[in-house]
Amino acid sequence: MFESFDINFVIFGVMPYVALTVFLVGSIARYERDPFTWKSSSSQLFRRKQLIWGSILFHVGILTVFFGHLVGLFTPVWVLDVLGVPYGLKQWMAVLIGGPAGLAALIGGTMLIHRRLTDPRIRATSTTLDILIMILIWLQLAIGLLTITQSLQHMDGAEMIRFMEWSQSVVTWNINAWVTVVDVHWLFKLHIFLGLIITMLFPFTRLVHIWSGFAAPFRYLVARSGYQIVRSRRRRPLEERRRAFDRRQGVDGPKAHTPAE
Repeated sequence: MFESFDINFVIFGVMPYVALTVFLVGSIARYERDPFTWKSSSSQLFRRKQLIWGSILFHVGILTVFFGHLVGLFTPVWVLDVLGVPYGLKQWMAVLIGGPAGLAALIGGTMLIHRRLTDPRIRATSTTLDILIMILIWLQLAIGLLTITQSLQHMDGAEMIRFMEWSQSVVTWNINAWVTVVDVHWLFKLHIFLGLIITMLFPFTRLVHIWSGFAAPFRYLVARSGYQIVRSRRRRPLEERRRAFDRRQGVDGPKAHTPAE
């Protein structure tokens, strides 16, 4: 029964769809069920200097790596051909831009993990999943940097094209996409596998606040209903509170209906 079973099919053929489903459905469910947990749970009052430097290095690096992967993997190969971009040049760009960005994110992530684990006050505000996801991201960055050692052995860009074809085949529902990466180096496989695990854990950790970063500008410009409504918690009318204040101060202040001069 299991003679023809291939773990590569499970990881690279089935798991991407499972990860994307959990990512989308889990994010929507959390927003609908627990909207008040949709935050990054900031602890910025503690060890602020380490937080600032670690956060800047981590976020600048991780965003560069993320968008680099997004553009690099999902740009159709025919676009490179039409523009006349050599595959080798694209490979060099990935190494020269992604390498320093990944290193910066790794250093920043190390500072943030150290800060969170060594300060009891910050540790008390962290959940097990939040710590786990930070460690997994750190490992993912480290493995990503290690894959550069393999990329340098294939600077013609041929290996990179295989990952592009796999990624684009997944989003176009090609069930045979997994055969494209079945014989790549194990570091690349581990990098992909860990990325899928992080994707599945995304909705259940503080990473969900990333959604807000992408959605906030559109929500403000498109879905905003008008001016912000502020409701006071005070129960007495404004005029009554003003008269009471004037009595305490011994002065006769302006009335609510008096126009401003």
